[in-house]
Amino acid sequence: MSQGIETVGLYVRDQEEALAFYAGKLGFRVHTDVGNGDYRWLTVQHPEQPAFQLGLFKPGPPVHDAATAQALQAIVAKGAMPPLVLSVDDCRASYERLRALGVEFTQEPVERYGTVDAGFRDPSGNGWKMIQRAG
Repeated sequence: MSQGIETVGLYVRDQEEALAFYAGKLGFRVHTDVGNGDYRWLTVQHPEQPAFQLGLFKPGPPVHDAATAQALQAIVAKGAMPPLVLSVDDCRASYERLRALGVEFTQEPVERYGTVDAGFRDPSGNGWKMIQRAG
């Protein structure tokens, strides 16, 4: 029996805004974009990881009531969720490219632990660490 994680979800305040960021700035591709009434299942993939999907989900029905959805969006906006990690070949070059595209960085590239890393946030407040592959 084969098992594994296929999709990890992020809460976003606006799925169109998130899609523009992840596809337009980070270079992810749409994997699934389907709706059922007000609910939308939207996932993207990094082009070098076709077996893994990142879900861009808006808190709300049918999973959350209005108060819970509002609380979740507020928590995400404060940057309270654990960061995700984006592996890159050259952190400094990726930093310059993404910054030129308008990505909000919370930390410039720093050398530590034998590599280079930087921090950024998506438009909803989700934190990311961009770490240069050890080489």
